[in-house]
Amino acid sequence: MNFAGLLKAFDTIVVLREAARRFRAPSTPEPTNETALAGTTTPTALTGQIEARLTGVVVAALKEAFDRDHARLELERAQLEEQRRRAEDALRAELRRQAADREVARLRLIAGTALGGWIAAVATMVVRLDTASAISRGVSAFAWLLLLAALGTAFMAQGHVSASVPGTSAPVEAGRQGSVALWLLIAGLACAAIALLF
Repeated sequence: MNFAGLLKAFDTIVVLREAARRFRAPSTPEPTNETALAGTTTPTALTGQIEARLTGVVVAALKEAFDRDHARLELERAQLEEQRRRAEDALRAELRRQAADREVARLRLIAGTALGGWIAAVATMVVRLDTASAISRGVSAFAWLLLLAALGTAFMAQGHVSASVPGTSAPVEAGRQGSVALWLLIAGLACAAIALLF
């Protein structure tokens, strides 16, 4: 609240009231002890008008001060609400970014494992090329295809996750491509292990 303005208005009222008393003092007789003890004085018409005007001025000043304070409080409340909304939007965006980072890291792990498995399967087949049977070669070739498909699917899923982060409110996930990449990786590693048995 604007207490300084209220105090100035009150001081002005007191000064004007004192001036009104001085103005009326010469024209009215001094109150006697009986009227002073009774606490009753008869105001003149002029002082009644002055007091009525002063009361109106005080009421108007107080109303204006309260209206100004109310408007200021409403503005501050609106600013705080806007700041809270921005903070919530920033928090949601940060949580989406972190979820996308975790999903991309998982897909990179799948892609790295698929690439490492493919290299290991190729190296194993090259070492065993003379002793490997036709079934082992066929299963090993199928494992290579599965591991390369897992690698490609993981890369496509990473692109899908990266594209879904900005501007949407849907949950961040790789979708079907992420699951397919994982199952292709598992199947490819299983086939590479089976190829070693023959």
